Amino acid sequence: EVQLVESGGGLVQAGGSLRLSCAASGFTFDDYAIDWFRQAPGKEREGVSCISMSGAHTYYADSVKGRFTISSDNAKNTVYLQMNSLKPEDTAIYYCAAERGAYCSANYYNTDYWGQGTQVTVSS
Repeated sequence: EVQLVESGGGLVQAGGSLRLSCAASGFTFDDYAIDWFRQAPGKEREGVSCISMSGAHTYYADSVKGRFTISSDNAKNTVYLQMNSLKPEDTAIYYCAAERGAYCSANYYNTDYWGQGTQVTVSS
């Protein structure tokens, strides 16, 4: 059974940090890139970041560039999203998704598997 399980969300004050984890199982991790998306109430789902499984290719949305860092631990089949200098506008449900291929796009239409999401709330 394919599973992507996000964890690490929570409530934090503006300027604080959180680290999200995405633990994958049930598929060949090395064949997929991992994307992070987020969706705030009333807004479209946004591709935030992604990483190829070689780690050679990463992507960040302009809204998070310089504040978020994506990394992977292939031995643990886990991808992390370190989020620093959080802002109230980062409040959303954060999802990880698997995208088959050597590169990543953080494009919703290229994804194959999704997690259930984890809530991140940043208070001002």
